[in-house]
Amino acid sequence: MTRTFADLHLRINPKDQHVTQRLIGKAARLGYHYISVPFTSGLQETEVATLKTTCAQAGLDYVLRADYKPRTQEDLMRFLRKFRRKFEVICIICDTKEVARQAAKDRRVDLLNFPSLDYHKRFFDRAEAELASCSLAALEVDLKPLLVLEGPPRVRLLSSLRREVAIALEFHVPIVVSTGVSEEFLMRMPRDLANIAYLFGLGEAQALDTVSANPVGIVLRNREKLSSRFI
Repeated sequence: MTRTFADLHLRINPKDQHVTQRLIGKAARLGYHYISVPFTSGLQETEVATLKTTCAQAGLDYVLRADYKPRTQEDLMRFLRKFRRKFEVICIICDTKEVARQAAKDRRVDLLNFPSLDYHKRFFDRAEAELASCSLAALEVDLKPLLVLEGPPRVRLLSSLRREVAIALEFHVPIVVSTGVSEEFLMRMPRDLANIAYLFGLGEAQALDTVSANPVGIVLRNREKLSSRFI
């Protein structure tokens, strides 16, 4: 089966056009079809246009994504009301349990991201998964920490990820694996990401879905919703 691959979290500084072109070019050579560079401080039209053009020249489809770390539930709701229809993918950085719970049950949220390396601050538990299973939110796993950590910290993070992925599978919450990298030497082929995801306890097809069917499905679903044809 021919698969279409996506990395929805490349951390590129669009202002550095030389590095941007190099990383986007490498993403194309590695076999990706969709990539996304998250905006965290507002939508810059000129930067978006440059990214789209650079991606198109490399044969890639650029996905417009926003990352946001709300301070409170109210902060999250204000952000979603203002920006949901301006972005193709919305990722909420969950730093508190309050925000995580609200984000998990809101159908306007696409990705739930838990960046903390501290086990006690990773809030994807059974209650979180049950809420997410009733919405459209997916669990995003950034692989950069696994690529750069060594020794006990890496072992502890891998243990947390195995637990979270097992919970996501139990509640049928989609899993999206992204790189989360900004350095060219840390970029990996899609199937390499799937191989790492295999360490979380996923089967081969499930691991491949985390870098293909699951992220691509989110993009296509939201593009349909944002189109003028959607009712």
